[in-house]
Amino acid sequence: MAKYVAAIDQGTTSSRCMIFNHAGEPVSSSQLEHEQIYPQPGWVEHDAIEIWSRTKEVIHDALEKAGLVAADIAAVGITNQRETTVVWDKKTGQPYYNAIVWQDTRTDEICNKLAEDGGQDRFRAKTGLPLATYFSGPKIKWLLDNVKGLRAAAEKGDALFGNMDTWILWKLTGGVNGGAHMTDVTNASRTMLMNLDGTQWDDEILAIMDIPKAMLPEIRPSSDPDLYGYTTVQGPFGGKIPVCGILGDQQAATVGQTCFEPGEAKNTYGTGCFMLLNTGTEIVHSKNGLLTTPCYKFGKEPTVYALEGSIAIAGAVVQWLRDQMRLINTAADVENLARMVKDNGDMYFVPAFSGLFAPYWKSNARGAIVGMTRYLTRGHFARAALEAVAYQTREVLDAMEADSGVKLQALKVDGGMVANELLMQYQADVLGVPVTRPMVAESTALGAAYAAGLAVNFWKNIDEMKRNWGVDKTWQPSEDDTARVKNYGKWKKAVTRTFDWID
Repeated sequence: MAKYVAAIDQGTTSSRCMIFNHAGEPVSSSQLEHEQIYPQPGWVEHDAIEIWSRTKEVIHDALEKAGLVAADIAAVGITNQRETTVVWDKKTGQPYYNAIVWQDTRTDEICNKLAEDGGQDRFRAKTGLPLATYFSGPKIKWLLDNVKGLRAAAEKGDALFGNMDTWILWKLTGGVNGGAHMTDVTNASRTMLMNLDGTQWDDEILAIMDIPKAMLPEIRPSSDPDLYGYTTVQGPFGGKIPVCGILGDQQAATVGQTCFEPGEAKNTYGTGCFMLLNTGTEIVHSKNGLLTTPCYKFGKEPTVYALEGSIAIAGAVVQWLRDQMRLINTAADVENLARMVKDNGDMYFVPAFSGLFAPYWKSNARGAIVGMTRYLTRGHFARAALEAVAYQTREVLDAMEADSGVKLQALKVDGGMVANELLMQYQADVLGVPVTRPMVAESTALGAAYAAGLAVNFWKNIDEMKRNWGVDKTWQPSEDDTARVKNYGKWKKAVTRTFDWID
């Protein structure tokens, strides 16, 4: 009997394969970064072929590290960077263009044009989303309008679209030899092309954006007992394993954190930062700049929805300090550098590198560093960067409490940045509530594993998953309210300096 479930976590900066046992404990993990491509300011791309190559490598490595073969794996789940858009030739498997990443802002003109009739909230009632460069639909339109021959191929059914979950699934299940062209409700919702009520592609929006329906994947549950397909013997797993779980990365983290009850929330600190609040089977439309999104759909059970606050730049600001500014050698170095100073030196850093996401949705904003004096050092830059992540989270939490009417009592956190204890303590101080890190901090991969394992009865129900969740550490907020009152007030002032920078 297979004793493990594998999860592929295809993220913005890297691809990872993790293997979990029934207790939800990782038994093996492998991770590789891929190139970030910046053709011009505001444009961000990935090479989808490179990502597939890295995915194959990490699968091989994770299996080898654990001494496992395909027969040991009960199911495979996929989680992914959402909104990143790739279109490929179904006959050759070659992408027509690089994948356009969720951070990319080239579709600003398309979004502005669409907003001329009905404003930024033109499609919000149907999709739960504002018109923004963040989402896949305008990216698909840009590709159709700018890549020679693509529209004709799409209309014939020869060009396939997918977010990265669909691309990885298609490759895993055979590619040009009958690969499954599917997605789940969470990823489909991030295209701005899916109607939340009924979770199907919306023909009216497709017509407005002039996107052929033939290029879109079939929408399926996040945990699917009917299966999406099987891995191939020729593929990286080297055997036939059911692929039956897909969740966008932030929804996967919500499942990994076992936030199954309405009112439960988690915050994931990855390349961006994303807070989700489970609202149950009710579709709650935000009045405060949040997104309404499917949280998960398990089999034939009703879709569970969430309010989401999306922040574009979190861990990416540390990567920027490392790769572009060369202030640190590794991402982990940022904490020690920030600890060299006692505070931010009255400097505030707003990392609006690709505009501002929740709660502002201003694609014409750009990053700003304000309050600089000769007193400042490298340590202040590091500290201001980390504090920016905490302030942005507070803005989202304020909006979430206003929309839901629920006062958050504690925040579950996960993702790579939760290893940074200085950040986690400051986050508790800014929010004024305890911040709790689970035993398995990589909740995104665990959530994908749960979705897949549930479909094949590896985990019988959500109660089994809940029993696996355990606390690693909790940070209590400081009694000193400087961070959550004075400093947060100055941050709000700094944010206004970034508005409308691009004409």
